Amino acid sequence: MKKLETMEQFKEVSQNSSCVLMFSADWCPDCRIIEPILPKIEAAYSQYTFYYVDRDQFIELCVEMEIFGIPSFVAFQNGQEAGRFVSKDRKTKEEIEAFLNRLS
Repeated sequence: MKKLETMEQFKEVSQNSSCVLMFSADWCPDCRIIEPILPKIEAAYSQYTFYYVDRDQFIELCVEMEIFGIPSFVAFQNGQEAGRFVSKDRKTKEEIEAFLNRLS
């Protein structure tokens, strides 16, 4: 998973690619639990580029996008938000896959 480094990069990928942003933080236990399944999900949904967005580094973006719980996922396609799976609850592999399947 690529790591989002700058707001300029966010603007570029959200406008010009099919991507899924995973909002997370190093200190988040629910985020750490899903880490082992993420490579398999990325491989299964290779039509998307996945980006790790550090909630603490991009707090303004989280507020702007109304991301108040992590881990959370937001997808972009063709410069538009295509879907979101945003809550403070722990996510399962099946829930993440169901979210990604709804995007197609």
